[in-house]
Amino acid sequence: MKQLTVDLTIKTPKRECFLDITQAIQKQIDASGLNEGQVILFVPHTTAAVTINENADPDVLRDLILGFEKAFPNRKEFAHLEGNSDAHLKSSMVGVDQTVLFMEKRLLLGTWQSVFFAEFDGPRTRKIFLRIIGD
Repeated sequence: MKQLTVDLTIKTPKRECFLDITQAIQKQIDASGLNEGQVILFVPHTTAAVTINENADPDVLRDLILGFEKAFPNRKEFAHLEGNSDAHLKSSMVGVDQTVLFMEKRLLLGTWQSVFFAEFDGPRTRKIFLRIIGD
């Protein structure tokens, strides 16, 4: 069993967006030399997240942003001085980690799935850590 940890730097273009990071993760698996195992993704930020969702129809990502805006609007009653409490709520709901299996050096994702970095308080430069474990 071998494991390695790498980090990816991501520049987000706007306040709320989803960036497909599937190929960047796949490149790290290819470089690892491992044939099968798992990759654990971790976002060390309190206003960003990582999720797996549909990659075929861009309206899905737009609908996710709209849904999060409706569910967690930026309210004037929030006391947090930075004014981004809605981003903290969205990050907590989506989550900062995912685990994805890989076999024969390929991520095991469904036909319509991709891994997305979720930005809720950009634009920013962000990190995501990958722990790749396998044989």
